[in-house]
Amino acid sequence: MNIADRRRGTPRPVRPGFLAAVARWTRRLVVGAVLVAVALVGGTAVRVWQVARIDDRTPADAIVVLGAAQYSGVPSSVFEARLEQANKLYDAGVAPRIITVGGKQEGDLYTEAASGKNYLESLGVPSDAVVAVEEGSDTLRSVEAVSDEMRGLGIDSAVLVSDPWHSLRTRTMARDAGLSAWTSPTRQGPAVFTRESQFHGIARETGALLWYQLTHFSADFPYTAGQ
Repeated sequence: MNIADRRRGTPRPVRPGFLAAVARWTRRLVVGAVLVAVALVGGTAVRVWQVARIDDRTPADAIVVLGAAQYSGVPSSVFEARLEQANKLYDAGVAPRIITVGGKQEGDLYTEAASGKNYLESLGVPSDAVVAVEEGSDTLRSVEAVSDEMRGLGIDSAVLVSDPWHSLRTRTMARDAGLSAWTSPTRQGPAVFTRESQFHGIARETGALLWYQLTHFSADFPYTAGQ
């Protein structure tokens, strides 16, 4: 480049070696980001699977049953499996009370919490041993409602009952809400019947947990196991 070119501000040509280096580092960054994402998703899925296998029956102040669909006061098969597990824990003396939680969808006559309480009473659990928290349209709101109720009762430890794959997210939310919480999931019902439902449950909860940890908002993705 001569003096006249410099005065006119003519840009210097970009060296091919520089472009190749930029392309190489861009590829490395993309590959690195993909590997980190895969490791994060895979690690979370493994944790969902590990916690799903935990059945912790340490005595607590309350057994908390996360709600699921109900039809005119009759629990769905998913909800029934959770209630049966809670009844077993109560009979084993794990806690002196059961808390059912869950609101209702538009047009419903019963809340999930009320239908759960009625079902437990039909199994022989005393009415005064079941507290129905008739709030919560998703897992996070339900856990927060239970936390408020337990705080009002002066208690703070809970055994959480839900489907196995739901355990880690529920436990994480409960601990974030200030509860001392551990899990004893159901081992029956549509969530555990087939390999397909198990795979779907793990994938669903992996995505929902990652979203919660990133945003602290709930993400209850559609549940496709039989109801």
